[in-house]
Amino acid sequence: MSRIDPVFAQVTAPGSPFEIGERDGLRIFVQAPSDLAQLLETARRFGDATMIVDFDGPQGERRLTYAEVFAWRDRLVGHLGIVRGDRVAISMRNRAEWMVAFLAVVRAGGVAVVLNSRGSPAELAAMIDDVSPALVIADGERAAAIRSGGFAGRLIDLTQPLEDTGVQPDELVPAGPGDPCAILFTSGTTGRVKGAVLSHRSLITGLLGTQLTGAMVLHGMARQYGVPVKTIMAQVPPQAILLVYPLFHISGLGSGFLAPMLSGAKIVSMRRWDAAEAVRLIAAEQVTQLSTVPTMLWDMVHKARLADADLSSLRNIGSGGQALPLNLLEEVRRLCPHSLLGTGYGMTETSGAIAQAVGEDFLRSRASAGRVLPLVDLRILRPDGSECKSGESGDILVRSAMIMTGYWNRPEETAAALTADGWLRTGDIGFQDEDGYITIVDRSKDMVISGGENIYCAEVERVLSELPQIKECATFGIADDRLGELLVAVVQADGLGEEAVREWVSERLARYKAPARVAFSPGPLPRNHSQKIDKIALRALWPQLAAQG
Repeated sequence: MSRIDPVFAQVTAPGSPFEIGERDGLRIFVQAPSDLAQLLETARRFGDATMIVDFDGPQGERRLTYAEVFAWRDRLVGHLGIVRGDRVAISMRNRAEWMVAFLAVVRAGGVAVVLNSRGSPAELAAMIDDVSPALVIADGERAAAIRSGGFAGRLIDLTQPLEDTGVQPDELVPAGPGDPCAILFTSGTTGRVKGAVLSHRSLITGLLGTQLTGAMVLHGMARQYGVPVKTIMAQVPPQAILLVYPLFHISGLGSGFLAPMLSGAKIVSMRRWDAAEAVRLIAAEQVTQLSTVPTMLWDMVHKARLADADLSSLRNIGSGGQALPLNLLEEVRRLCPHSLLGTGYGMTETSGAIAQAVGEDFLRSRASAGRVLPLVDLRILRPDGSECKSGESGDILVRSAMIMTGYWNRPEETAAALTADGWLRTGDIGFQDEDGYITIVDRSKDMVISGGENIYCAEVERVLSELPQIKECATFGIADDRLGELLVAVVQADGLGEEAVREWVSERLARYKAPARVAFSPGPLPRNHSQKIDKIALRALWPQLAAQG
């Protein structure tokens, strides 16, 4: 990439913060520390700048500076009583206490085990049993649920007052880059829940990769307008992000919390998703960054139009999970005229995004998942293991310093996911075009085989999303005695009939890829905790939806 992109060459030049080298066959950031705590400590320099705004203080709204957060973190370290490598489970909804707990565990040398705070007592107990933590840190509601699930070990309810022991953290003895730093549980939509072990190196590489993308955008703009980068930066408003993803999700942890923290941004945390509240907070807090999914954007657009709200402060809007429908894209651009839109592709096992496209790069191929990031190698393989040609769909494999070390206590599943030479089988099917854009066609396990033909759901959903009346859609297979499976669709739409939807697909794809049945949902489609459409729930609802005609 450095041979053909002068901006990349400039930003990653030897001696720069983003200098790239190679170690163990992987490209890495040469100047990066080995321990995530060392990298996070650099944010202490932001001092009295506001770091967190949430609504869980004694009087509701609460504002904490970087200095206050670091002081709270240091107090909590004195209460943990752990040694390097001890696992500490964190179970809270999005709030300042969650962020402080994560920072304290990492600073104390522990491994932060991030639990799905929306789980039932039995689910929380199962995750805790899986990792045998030395300590659990929770809020009041989750603490009660964990105890009722049978956990009898050490537990700190961080919503209760914390005594100041006066003990300061010991001098940091850095972890090795390959040492475990965090365990995040996958969503479980394709199997039982597994804990992905992310090393210090994988998380650091993912975070610096995000910063590198931002630096390249700035340098690209400076080059375009013929001005110094400092001139561009002087015109950039103070950064503020609206945190809408759950912090137990890699998108919430990385792009919603740690990456903004490293840049000195203000993190505005919502208790739960509420479109009207999101619109209010964007205007009141002058939010500049938002990373979300199309469903949330639809909600915001609707509320903003009704309230005649001002969203002009937004400068960066990222969306993942599915392609932005054209009508939604136009509405977002109208409401947020100064914003750069972008998309990304990643997963828990890759410590965040491994492909991105921002601004004009995104608009040139909005149905894609972006271009592969500089520190990531990608292969697309046929079933026989041979390499696919440009534009040919196959199984996507990636290799990078960002990749997990494996699944906790799951040697067989680790071996199934990681090849002997370090390639991660993503479980996604897609292709890469001649311009380097990746398009995700489907999850390999979600492919529908109807009458011997392979139908990739994401391909059909992409075509459906281009129909202006459709707000969101999902396709999946149901059993059929004659064909094995039938492809069916569930859409949320206005003013459409089933035949019109089928014809739309038939005119743009092979006729056999058109849904055999189309059901109409009266409201938004169900989603899992990762804000992806929950096809398991949709399959259960299918008889009811289909009966409604």
